[in-house]
Amino acid sequence: MTDRILFVDDEPAVLDGYKRMLHREFQVDTAVGGEQGLAAIHEHGPYAVVISDMRMPEMNGAQFLARVRGTTPDTVRMLLTGYTDLNAAMDAVNEGNIFRFLTKPCGKEVLAKALTTGLVQYRLITAEKDLLEKTLMGSIKVLTDVLSAASPEAFGRSMRIAHLVRHLVGKFNLPSPWRFEAAAMLSQLGCITLDPELIQAAYLGNSLSSEDQARFAAHPQVAKDLLSKIPRLEPIAWMISQQLTEKTVHEAPGGLVSSAADIVLGAKMLKLAVAFDNLRIKGLSDEDAIAKLRDRHSEFGPELVEAVAGIKPESAKMELRKVPASKLTTDMVLQQEIRTLGRGMLLAAKGQEITQTLLIKLDHLSRWGTIDNEIMALVPLAPTSSPLVLAASASSLPSSRAAKRGE
Repeated sequence: MTDRILFVDDEPAVLDGYKRMLHREFQVDTAVGGEQGLAAIHEHGPYAVVISDMRMPEMNGAQFLARVRGTTPDTVRMLLTGYTDLNAAMDAVNEGNIFRFLTKPCGKEVLAKALTTGLVQYRLITAEKDLLEKTLMGSIKVLTDVLSAASPEAFGRSMRIAHLVRHLVGKFNLPSPWRFEAAAMLSQLGCITLDPELIQAAYLGNSLSSEDQARFAAHPQVAKDLLSKIPRLEPIAWMISQQLTEKTVHEAPGGLVSSAADIVLGAKMLKLAVAFDNLRIKGLSDEDAIAKLRDRHSEFGPELVEAVAGIKPESAKMELRKVPASKLTTDMVLQQEIRTLGRGMLLAAKGQEITQTLLIKLDHLSRWGTIDNEIMALVPLAPTSSPLVLAASASSLPSSRAAKRGE
């Protein structure tokens, strides 16, 4: 799709002139005034380049472009200004709101060259961002696969937490949602240093020795130390480090690349998701768990707690089936622990989403006769199917063995 340019001016005749001048070379939209410009971005954006006149009533060009920066930060912003506005224009450039300013009157050749440069800049920004996010998500995928193999219990918990965080991110329409999902998926990474029995006991809320409690409480910091060594994952590492803190998270430390307000909200979301999962593990219904969290509204914020309500259970549009190991797919969710026959070694936790790595592992073990051939799982319904047997619980609690013990 052709990258689009938005011109904003308070004079419709001037906008028509720009459109006639440039329509053969560029895809140009126009808006009369700052408010219409913001509405156009909301309805039709993001734009590759937004170019605004400086002198406009109610909202001048520098103020308008500052708001554009907050809405679509990747958009390249330019300012058209007269000589009498040069000081204000230079201040806007120095504050980082403007990529370039052009003086009026601006000829077609100068304007076209500036717009071409702006489009190149936009493509560089978006290409780098796309490459960066894909590279980071590839690294995150490797780390989650390592967690899945090293600690199925911790991996299952991280998937449940990620399910809730995705719900919250959708409610608040946060930019770059992959950051918050990544923090949820890697939130239990530090558990790879802990014994499986300790992890399970801590998740179930069982009484621990002071030494074991300290070891478990340190797992978020272990994850932070591991992830902080990866460039651009520093905000994710910090969010993870806050998940078990007793104090209320108010601000992110200086030096983080991302928006501090978003990172603080992400830390609160992750902390809330962990607390919510703790309550569900103890057997509380979603409604009762939310009621408990309301008592901690000062810690999370009432708006965030209320956003948990209405979360769709993982069993929505899925049915419970006994599936041969060779027929499992990556869109299924385990509804039982998978342990090796004889030794009883935990391979995958109840509630765990099936990854490609786990799929290959279970297929091999089934062929060798090391695990049961049939496995209980939530299976997506075909579009034409009707749900025959829905899962009795969406909480996907780990450790059916612990439930049998009455812990």
